[in-house]
Amino acid sequence: MQVFDFHWNKLIVILYKYSDMNTQFFFVHLFVFTNLLTHIGCLSSSHFTTPINRSNFPAGFIFGASSSAYQYEGATQVDGRGPSIWDTFVRDFPGKIADHSTGNVAEEFYYLFKEDIARLKEMGLDSFRFSFSWSRILPKGKIGGGVNQRGVDFYNFLIDELISNDIQPLVTLFHWDVPQSLEDEYGGFLSSNIVDDYRDYVDFCFKEFGDRVKSWITLNEPDVFALKGYAIGIDAPGRCSSYIGNCTVGNSATEPYMVVHNIILSHATAVNLYREKYKPSQKGKVGITVSVRWMVPKYPTVSCIKAASRALDFSFGWVVHPMVYGDYPETMRYLVGTRLPNFTEAQAKMVKGSLDFVGVNYYTARYAEKVTSYSSMYLSYTTDSRVNLTTEKNGIPIGEPAFPTWLYIYPRGIGEFMLYVKKVYNNLPIIITENGVADPNNVSIPLSDALNDTIRIKYHSHHLSYLLAAIKDGVDVRGYYVWSFLDDFEWELGYTVRFGINYIDYENGLKRYPKLSALWFKNFLHKENVIGSSLLYSE
Repeated sequence: MQVFDFHWNKLIVILYKYSDMNTQFFFVHLFVFTNLLTHIGCLSSSHFTTPINRSNFPAGFIFGASSSAYQYEGATQVDGRGPSIWDTFVRDFPGKIADHSTGNVAEEFYYLFKEDIARLKEMGLDSFRFSFSWSRILPKGKIGGGVNQRGVDFYNFLIDELISNDIQPLVTLFHWDVPQSLEDEYGGFLSSNIVDDYRDYVDFCFKEFGDRVKSWITLNEPDVFALKGYAIGIDAPGRCSSYIGNCTVGNSATEPYMVVHNIILSHATAVNLYREKYKPSQKGKVGITVSVRWMVPKYPTVSCIKAASRALDFSFGWVVHPMVYGDYPETMRYLVGTRLPNFTEAQAKMVKGSLDFVGVNYYTARYAEKVTSYSSMYLSYTTDSRVNLTTEKNGIPIGEPAFPTWLYIYPRGIGEFMLYVKKVYNNLPIIITENGVADPNNVSIPLSDALNDTIRIKYHSHHLSYLLAAIKDGVDVRGYYVWSFLDDFEWELGYTVRFGINYIDYENGLKRYPKLSALWFKNFLHKENVIGSSLLYSE
């Protein structure tokens, strides 16, 4: 039977590779069916679970897939695009990228977007989240430095193509790629000068694209951008204290807080601008996206419960608390002290209430416990919360280990975090803007194995189940976006992992192949008879 399975799968993959897109989906269906027959014999009736599909979710609930400019577009040095801090980072610090790769080519979405949009439509997705490359629109980062019309045209073509295929654009205005010219001039988000330049940039975007774009995200993951770029230095611009990481410049004790402060002011300025100048006619909504790890008290003690709360304050609360209550969480004020910037009275008034929705990027969870010893000699954002985060308790991992190595599968956490937002942040409207798991990029395995991503099907199915339960408990969740639609350049990990529900053949012209998870989502979205994830994955 195993020999038959091997040759049958191999034949399907060969036929698949030389077929058009519609025929490819037939072969993926066939591939799933033949593999499913193999799995069924190994499963008992206890593995059968009640399947869900999109009809279980509220009317109007949006299902989409996510991307970002530097990770997808490629074409970094053509058609007038200016350099960003990521172009500089991968050039100057290639050793900080796992495989020494760059986003110079990435998935060539800049050239292949029509093909990818056709796949989005074929799957039945409602929306596509992508980001504008600030330096593709404004090569110098400033309106005064000139507008790159070819960049503007590209995004107009992209938006129009999405809409003509009944796919709603969700646009992220900034996804970590500060124009290098602004970094050179005043240090990018380290300086409050960027607030005015960001305002001018988004003003142009609202005016140029807002007649068709009705959902905006101002900035992606300020917390992670500050952590990786300014606290531990593993991402652009690569700054940190020398006692924290391998950096030549930076201050891990102050710079992360300065960066997030200026990001919050930039966000609030953009929202205020949109509400006053564009919302009456365009009638769109503006939010921000924050990365979240659900925090589980390691032990049922008061100190662990407080540690988990502090950890959430120092991540999600760091960004969202000022936008709901007008200032940073009290725990941050107490522990960080004068290193945490202050809002003026006018700024606090502008920041408070500056959210139409919050985007949540959820992947994993951690155990939290109080740090028993703390040194004030080496101050850093990474230690200020006085929380020790771990992935195991008594030798047992918090969830199934996955890829990347920091990701442990803990679906319960997405539901628990939704309830946390409902309780602590007045049931803010939420969009899950990223949720996903990766495969290792193993070039030695056959394509059939690379497409057989049953762990991803299990991951999404279980997360969606917990998300649905939270919605039924009254949490205001409006949408769910998969990370990622395509395998992509994953920042410091380069191309060593694959997050996509569609496979990119980097060795053969970047040809796209839908993985089994893409088929699962197609069935899920088309309200067909969905096979429960446990049928495809033996517990």
